[in-house]
Amino acid sequence: MQPLRQPLPASRRGNPLPAAPLLALLLLLALQEAAGAPAGSGGPEDSGWHQDTELPRRLLSQAARVALHFFNFRAGSPSALRMLAEVQESRAWINQKKERKVDLVFTTELYNPEEGNKRLGKCSARVFFRNEKPRPAVNVTCAQLIEKKKRHEKDYQLYKRMKQLQNPVDVVSIPDNHGHIDPSLKPIWDLAFLGSSYVMWEKTTQFLHYYMAQLSRVKQWKTNDDAIDFGYTVLLHEFSTQEIIPCHIHLVWYPGKPLKVKDHCQEPHTPEEASGTEEGSAVAPTELSNF
Repeated sequence: MQPLRQPLPASRRGNPLPAAPLLALLLLLALQEAAGAPAGSGGPEDSGWHQDTELPRRLLSQAARVALHFFNFRAGSPSALRMLAEVQESRAWINQKKERKVDLVFTTELYNPEEGNKRLGKCSARVFFRNEKPRPAVNVTCAQLIEKKKRHEKDYQLYKRMKQLQNPVDVVSIPDNHGHIDPSLKPIWDLAFLGSSYVMWEKTTQFLHYYMAQLSRVKQWKTNDDAIDFGYTVLLHEFSTQEIIPCHIHLVWYPGKPLKVKDHCQEPHTPEEASGTEEGSAVAPTELSNF
């Protein structure tokens, strides 16, 4: 017995389906790919994005630096801190809200080079600036500069030195008034730089970016657990406005574990009495979604 055959739809009986809409869609996608459109473009959520051909050069460096702030914080290792060397490749998109997505390839060098060896390494990142809003979203990947085992050993040596101090650290300012950092205080500066990386990422916008100028009121607390409990006030220098922003930072650190940071920064043009050191246990910042 021959199996019953379902009648073909009208479009298959001599009236082929129109191909024009499909061809138009494929052509549109190909044009977007050729133009270097950002991943995910073409959907309703990305409508209005176009390539930014007038991106200020300062914003390229700013995007690379904030990506490194985020990378340093997430790495959680004072032995693996990096600083920006050079932006090598970039492209950007802007929308009607003046938000920007910036893709970058840049080189970095060790913050603390060994015997003059800068040991350059590449990073790639996407940074999403929400116009004037702080906390740009960052997705960053960097080539390994220090072998993981060696990095852990150096972090643990620093950790042991701080744990074995007879008296907890209590320092007035680093560097001193002559710009000098005593070698015995360099690990304190590096740990503070690590915690401040989170704060500098958190405060950066398209128009504001920060440098760590000086530490004051540095204090380490004795704890019953294994972690280093460390508090300090950092003076952050905002580059474009030349403002000096005091921030009280409390961090908890243990080698190989995520850094925990809690901060409170004095807002510009407010009296110093408005700021105060945050108390209580440190909290981990919210995980960012990838782009």
